[in-house]
Amino acid sequence: MNINATLIGQAIWFAVFIWITMKFVWPPLQRAMANRQAQIAEGLAASERGKNEQELAAKRSAETLREAKVKAAELVAQAEKRGQQIVEEAKGNAKVEADKVVAGAKAEIEQEVERAKQQLRERVAELAVAGAEKILRKEVNATAHGDMLNALKQEL
Repeated sequence: MNINATLIGQAIWFAVFIWITMKFVWPPLQRAMANRQAQIAEGLAASERGKNEQELAAKRSAETLREAKVKAAELVAQAEKRGQQIVEEAKGNAKVEADKVVAGAKAEIEQEVERAKQQLRERVAELAVAGAEKILRKEVNATAHGDMLNALKQEL
């Protein structure tokens, strides 16, 4: 065998091999690489979209949290204000009740004072009658002299 013929045969077989590879093997490989490249590009784009969405969601959640804190602070302030109102109302009601109790107690004291004065007048009248009886050394009839005793009570 001749080296030239072998070399030419190998070159022909290599050319046929390249032609078969270019015709039947290379297009599916190119499609697979293009598909893979598209998938990678889609993945990178989805990653970017996800990152942007995550940033937006973080901003929205921070805004929502801030709004919730503001609302909570408002609710706490309203509750404190309402608590103060309730305390003030209770103080007012207690003051009114205390005034009523004091007025009732004053009225009762005045009644007791009047009763004590009346009893004191009666006792003084009795003592005056007893003193007058001793002075006169005779008995004074309380029923007979009732008008005079009543007049004496009024004077005292």
